[in-house]
Amino acid sequence: MDAEAAALAFRPPTKRSQCWAAVVVLVAFVMTVPPMVFLLGGSGDGSVLRRQEGSFDKLLGGLLVDGFDEKSCHSRYQSSMYRRNPGRKPSPYLVSKLRRQEALQRRCSPGTAAYSTALEQLRSDNRSVTGSPECKYLVSISYNGLGNRILAAAAAFLYTLLTDRVLLIDPNNEMDELFCEPFPNTTWLLPPGFPLNYFSFSIDTPESYGNMLKNKVVRTDVASDAPVYAYIHLNYDATQDDKLFFCDEDQRLLQNIPWLVMRTDNYIVPGLLLDRGYHEESARLFPEPDTVFHHLGRCYDAYLATAQHRVGIQVRVFGGQPNSPALLEQITKCTQKHGVLPERLSGTEPVVPGPSRKSIAVLVTSLKSWYSEKLKSMYWEHAAATGEAVSVHQPSHEEFQQFGSKSHDAKAWAEIYLLSLTDTLVTTAWSTFGYVAQGLGDLRPWVMYRPENNSVVPDPPCGQDVSMDPCFHSPPIYDCRLKNVADTGNIVPQVKHCIDRSWGLKLELEDMLVSTASVLVQRLQWGDSGLHKSDAVALV
Repeated sequence: MDAEAAALAFRPPTKRSQCWAAVVVLVAFVMTVPPMVFLLGGSGDGSVLRRQEGSFDKLLGGLLVDGFDEKSCHSRYQSSMYRRNPGRKPSPYLVSKLRRQEALQRRCSPGTAAYSTALEQLRSDNRSVTGSPECKYLVSISYNGLGNRILAAAAAFLYTLLTDRVLLIDPNNEMDELFCEPFPNTTWLLPPGFPLNYFSFSIDTPESYGNMLKNKVVRTDVASDAPVYAYIHLNYDATQDDKLFFCDEDQRLLQNIPWLVMRTDNYIVPGLLLDRGYHEESARLFPEPDTVFHHLGRCYDAYLATAQHRVGIQVRVFGGQPNSPALLEQITKCTQKHGVLPERLSGTEPVVPGPSRKSIAVLVTSLKSWYSEKLKSMYWEHAAATGEAVSVHQPSHEEFQQFGSKSHDAKAWAEIYLLSLTDTLVTTAWSTFGYVAQGLGDLRPWVMYRPENNSVVPDPPCGQDVSMDPCFHSPPIYDCRLKNVADTGNIVPQVKHCIDRSWGLKLELEDMLVSTASVLVQRLQWGDSGLHKSDAVALV
């Protein structure tokens, strides 16, 4: 799959280098594909993204496999050359599981006899058409914003690893162009001619698992014939019946259904780990704390590469007030209180540079340019009190979110990846854009709390997240063992409530899994057709 980071080369305002981004691959998503990276080419003053000296592991400890045509996705094997931090190594069990998943995809994916038989079974809605017992499928529906799509795909990929299903991704919303093929000698894209009109599936679809339970079409308490397919509705509006999907006994029932079609705009991994069986298997896949997303999804920019310290600030504006002085004040209070950015001198104080003046490059990502311009003028008009040289940069400002626009998504992918390359990250509460960046970069960000009143700065303005893993915004509130409503943040020690969404769930740092999201994302790459030189230059 293609990683949601596009190839970008940024020309610093103070330098006229001719560098450009040939291609950038972001590793992010649901499969066993390598991590994304920016491959920058060109000539200039040496400020271009540099390869790290010494040897590098192009297969990322086994997350990737040899056998792909390198020209089809340059960053697949070259991403590791551009990171200062090589990242955490996957467990041997995860590597072996990925190899088994690749083999399963080859035996059962589109173009095989097994897939044709399974498709005929689905088309006829007849269990008497017997397919290969090992070939069961999960179709992941792609929709909503880029961050939602990446997190949903990463979660779907983990689910296929846990349940030995073949993953097929809906190619709509540029999913076929934003990501490289993750599996060698096969495909993970759902081909044309699929017999189910899944675009119309919703919370009211009779074949949804929640509705079939409610209407006793399927039952977990007595033996019943399993249908050929079930629709898994895990959107923000999912009902309690829909969320029984996360219970052990329901997962045992779902194992008997050949086709699952899943729609979610959430990172559902914390919910999966409420299942005891999946919790144990996940612990084997991701034994290192808090790296689930990091390994599932793991560029420098011309002006970021030479800075001694890189700070990323992700500004997500909710509601109808794009230029908010209160949000700007929250950014400055958060970054200065926690030493992310230095305090500024008053106009009368002299600048006393230290013996070695430290350089700080600040990357701001936002639909609006107002915040970066204000930060830039602050450090232009008043020098840093501790003598650092602070520069502020923003690659693009699209003004509003554009659903269905390939160029818009390409820029967003690139900026997510750039944020993941920073040393310190500040994000906005509830933002899937920030979640992907922190998971890819193995970063515990400073999260700016969402204010109850847009004109009042929260106190405190931000707090540091407990782990790099994303937040599951719409988790179940049901204890499957006690058969009662419960606080699911207190059921297993590794799953706790989110810092930015009190009812959400996330994997916590202590005794945690390796970031599921990161691993999944790293199996994806940005396809060469997804972003070209002209697109990259247009971002500046």
